[in-house]
Amino acid sequence: MWRFPRRTAVVAAALLMAGCGGGSSDGNGGKGTDTAPPAASSGRGASSASGGDLPASLTSQRLDWRRCAADGDAPAPGEGWRCATLKVPLDWSAPDGATIRLALIRAQATGGDRIGSLLFNFGGPGGSGVSTMPSYAATVSSLRKRYDLVSWDPRGVGADGGIRCRTDRDIAAAEDVDATPDTPAEEKAYLKDAADFGQGCRKAAGPLLAHVSTIDTARDMDLMRQVLGDARLHYFGISYGTELGGVYAHLFPGRVGRMILDAVVDPTADTVGHAENQARGFQRALDDYLKSTGQDPKRGSRKIAALLDRLDAKPLPTSSGRKLTQSLAVTGIVLPLYSEAGWPSLTDALESAEKGDGSALLALADDYDERDASGRYGTTSHAQRAISCLDDRQRPTPAETKRRLAEFERISPVFGDFLGWDTAGWCHDWPIPGQADTPKVSAPGAAPILLVGNTGDPATPYEGARRMADELGKGVGVELTWKGEGHGAYGNGSDCVDSTVDAYLLKGVVPKDGAVCS
Repeated sequence: MWRFPRRTAVVAAALLMAGCGGGSSDGNGGKGTDTAPPAASSGRGASSASGGDLPASLTSQRLDWRRCAADGDAPAPGEGWRCATLKVPLDWSAPDGATIRLALIRAQATGGDRIGSLLFNFGGPGGSGVSTMPSYAATVSSLRKRYDLVSWDPRGVGADGGIRCRTDRDIAAAEDVDATPDTPAEEKAYLKDAADFGQGCRKAAGPLLAHVSTIDTARDMDLMRQVLGDARLHYFGISYGTELGGVYAHLFPGRVGRMILDAVVDPTADTVGHAENQARGFQRALDDYLKSTGQDPKRGSRKIAALLDRLDAKPLPTSSGRKLTQSLAVTGIVLPLYSEAGWPSLTDALESAEKGDGSALLALADDYDERDASGRYGTTSHAQRAISCLDDRQRPTPAETKRRLAEFERISPVFGDFLGWDTAGWCHDWPIPGQADTPKVSAPGAAPILLVGNTGDPATPYEGARRMADELGKGVGVELTWKGEGHGAYGNGSDCVDSTVDAYLLKGVVPKDGAVCS
């Protein structure tokens, strides 16, 4: 299946580089004019999002911050990081019922003038905040002076509580399924593979599969805010994390503190609209890459599309003995487009493929798919699919998809066919109904929310920032534009963006709506 994760540029760059070569106090502690209002009661009278009261067993729980353990093959984070678990309802409509636990990670503020906790979601959906937060800490080191840096593994995500829908062997076998079927037999195999994946998720996740929506996670965030001791939620959402932030603001507008949404998802786009946006965004990034190498974008795209057509008929050999299929080649092309730093690796990989060696493109695809040298795969894409298929009600049929393929191919001769077919296959025969066509993010009365859009963003195209601002409402959504490349803006090389975001988060300075960083 072919939905490209909405990851941060930092995470994508880390994958690319891998392939190429304090105490326990939970008090608020803030002071001065930047401190949020006194915290709401955390007792039995606290209101749940479903309209009832939350039990004190949830609102009065104390987090037991301890030294973090190693996460699978990854070493434990260094000194200063502490981990804990938060108990949340499995079903937010029944907060007195069964509970699940979410893994949290925190590094406490280093300065004396603490504002509170700053929660981070790094996108996906399906990305682990516990594993990503320590590697992102250097990028946001200026923010740690006044905030505790906090992230978590949302429900269905992570090494411990993550949904795993397939074995490594089954994942590898599915790589032979043609993601752009050309014959009735290929189409049948494609749709069967999609249905099998959904059944695997249902078997693995059980009752949890119906409770991993973005709305569920937004409600978890509000309980997290309460237990951390913050009256308002201060939040840094990136990529899919911007949709999560918008949903939180819609549910709890009066509890929004300082909120940054970077690499903004278009909240007005349904399943088909999101696929069209990504086709447009990745083609735009590919065009910019081709221009940087002195190529004409149209001619260069036709050359790449011709390579993909050849791979559809005959995969390329690689040094590992595996074959580079058409689908794996597209994955390998996608990863370097998340960050301008990856463009040279794309040049090398495409040149090698043109000479008959698929090894470099396959290595990039494996990094993107979180496949290690022993053939083990990560589960980010499993959680991503479970979350988005619960969120999205729209289920395009194969017939509807075929009618749209020409438009997808017009938008992108390289990515259009794949993303067009994805609309039919991603949630085909999913065992749980979807919740809505588009997320609700209107937040009248919320404090100003700063949205950062990057004109060269491939995964969440720039236009989404303005649409999110409009949906949040007048006086709430404040847009900042960066004329740059890559997925995301903060920490991506713009002093203008970084200083504007820092001033907003650290001092409460809201820039003028429509400000531009070139």
